[in-house]
Amino acid sequence: MHHWLMLTLAIVLEVAGTTCMKLAEGFTRLVPSILLFAFYGASFVALTLALRKIDLGVAYAVWSGLGTAIVAIIGFTFFKEAVTVVKVVSIGLIMAGVVGLNLGPGPHG
Repeated sequence: MHHWLMLTLAIVLEVAGTTCMKLAEGFTRLVPSILLFAFYGASFVALTLALRKIDLGVAYAVWSGLGTAIVAIIGFTFFKEAVTVVKVVSIGLIMAGVVGLNLGPGPHG
């Protein structure tokens, strides 16, 4: 179970890093620019630890898929990005893919 907590932490840190990427405004703001690298570095460390027990394809799909969906929701909510039917359906498809990979045969950690 520890490995899934590491993967969850990796996702949270990746989302924080991506959000800082937006807040850094092209590296013109110092603190978000520094945090961007700190969060991404920590995310890769946590993802690497999760890979000790979780299959690479599953871990990466969950990390990138959930991260993408959460970042899109943050964009809609906090950065007032346009919400369209195509975007919502696409996020749903990402989530379906993540679930599908986890339901497939074989060990997943």
